[in-house]
Amino acid sequence: MFKYQPSIRQKITFGYYTILVIIIGLSVFTFIELRFMEKKIMFGEAISEFFDTTLEIRRFEKNYFLYNQEADYYENTEYVKKAQDLLEKNIKGFETIASPQQISSLKNDLKLYKELVEEYAGLNRRHSIQKTILEGKIRKTGKDVITAAEDISKTERRNLQVMLYNSQSILIFSIISLSLLGIAIGQVLSRMVVRPLKQLENSMEVIAEGRFGSIQIRSKDREIVSLTNAFNKMLKELELRQRHIIQSEKLASLGTLLSGVAHELNNPLSNISTSTEILKEELEESDREYKRELLSQIEDQTDRARNIVRSLLEFSRDKEFKKEKVPLKPLFEETIRFVKGQIPTKVSIGINIPDDIFIFADKQRIQQAFLNLIKNAIESIVDEGSVSIRSQKHRAIDKVEDEAAIYNYLKYRGKCTLEEDTVDIEIRDSGEGIPSELLPKVFDPFFTTKDVGKGSGLGLFIVHEIIEEHDGCIAVDSEVGKGTTFLIRLPIRESN
Repeated sequence: MFKYQPSIRQKITFGYYTILVIIIGLSVFTFIELRFMEKKIMFGEAISEFFDTTLEIRRFEKNYFLYNQEADYYENTEYVKKAQDLLEKNIKGFETIASPQQISSLKNDLKLYKELVEEYAGLNRRHSIQKTILEGKIRKTGKDVITAAEDISKTERRNLQVMLYNSQSILIFSIISLSLLGIAIGQVLSRMVVRPLKQLENSMEVIAEGRFGSIQIRSKDREIVSLTNAFNKMLKELELRQRHIIQSEKLASLGTLLSGVAHELNNPLSNISTSTEILKEELEESDREYKRELLSQIEDQTDRARNIVRSLLEFSRDKEFKKEKVPLKPLFEETIRFVKGQIPTKVSIGINIPDDIFIFADKQRIQQAFLNLIKNAIESIVDEGSVSIRSQKHRAIDKVEDEAAIYNYLKYRGKCTLEEDTVDIEIRDSGEGIPSELLPKVFDPFFTTKDVGKGSGLGLFIVHEIIEEHDGCIAVDSEVGKGTTFLIRLPIRESN
């Protein structure tokens, strides 16, 4: 069955169209409201005209009674007719304001008023009494008409004021509602879209610190899922490439070791060759003890050569990471033998490590880290100097001077705990030192102070990675002209 998978684009599009529909709906509502208001205003003008007409009726009525001129009579009747026409043309509007009885009464009053005025105009001076009676009736009927017209006009003005107030309230309410709805939709979209992107950003910061691990983003959006899968694929590729880089660096180190190993192998092979020549010459002699001693020397030197070759093969072999209990002093002695051929005659290496110190480590990996540090220490010495390697057990409750280096290092990279018992290893040289502004970068990949072609910038980066693999930490302290000290802190007990 097809499984629907949402996307960020769909969510944004949905939010956009939702707001668009609301805006269109509000616009249509406002348009209808304005059209209705326009009609009401136009009807209000008709009501005002009707009321003004009734006032004109009364004005010409008074003039006619005062001056008895036919022009005033004709004007009066014309305005009565106009009032009747306005009432008929806008009857539906009048029905929304006045009751049917009021409208019927207004029609009858206008009709009666017209008839009374016509009757009054038909009488001559001899009918003065009748004229006086009709005049009273006309005045009363006219008053009723203008009173009704005034009431209707006032009612319409009140209705217009109420409508304007309601429209204003509705408009303000609509703007506030639309704003709140826009904010709500924005917040929802922000949570649905920005949150997984923020999680992705945080994961990228972790990766930027050199800690590779698959990214887990809680989102069903197609873009985020695709991006997460792409990043996880990229991380696997980066991890694989990092392993290749480390292996390449190890092979590069192996190449530089060969001269030291050749020098180290030359001594036992020379002893074996000399002892063999002597045996050949003394073969006919009967001194068996002397021959046994020579054979014993050959055997010892053969074992020595075998151990050198075994150490070299063990260092170069690609094997799975596995911790074991390793004596620290012999490990450093073996590592120094690898670089013996590269040590200048004026550079001395001293080891001050108690025999009872052991570490839990992958021998091949930790030896590669020590080898890189020792090589760097030797290369940093220009003419003559020394490299000092010492180690001691550090208890969490103790305080040692080396903690200063750890705290300096904390400003630059990672977290180094002092809450457990550790083995502290210090590699100090009397070389040129590292400028303080470069210390924060020494463990960054591809960072090097060596000339082009003389360093890949991966040595200390790999050292840092290896130490972290062993749940340890490494710190650096240096001063230009006085040398550099690397402090490695490894757990005494094997971590679970």
